[in-house]
Amino acid sequence: MPAFAIAHLHDAPVNEDILTYIERVQSTLEPFGGRFRVHGAEVEVKEGDWPGVVVVVEFPDVERARAWYDSPAYQEILPLRTRHMPGSAVIVEGVAPDYDARRTAARLRERAAR
Repeated sequence: MPAFAIAHLHDAPVNEDILTYIERVQSTLEPFGGRFRVHGAEVEVKEGDWPGVVVVVEFPDVERARAWYDSPAYQEILPLRTRHMPGSAVIVEGVAPDYDARRTAARLRERAAR
């Protein structure tokens, strides 16, 4: 199943470190099959507050997403971003192509009934 690295990054002034990070991050993704799905797009807030931007990178599986984040190449450039742009980052496994939320609801109903 695919996995996603998702970052919610708060607005920060663009500086040389941020530009260097953006220039170098692509090459850290490629060995792990990572590809940007969302990067630099404007966010349309429908509920709650959302200061900043969202970044979504898709990987073939959760193992490769974790391996990318922990890789020496990514860890080397990560401080270029984290020193200037606070936020949150997560890795999450996606769902199978045949996923149906109704099955999840049925399992939750069954558990709640016990």
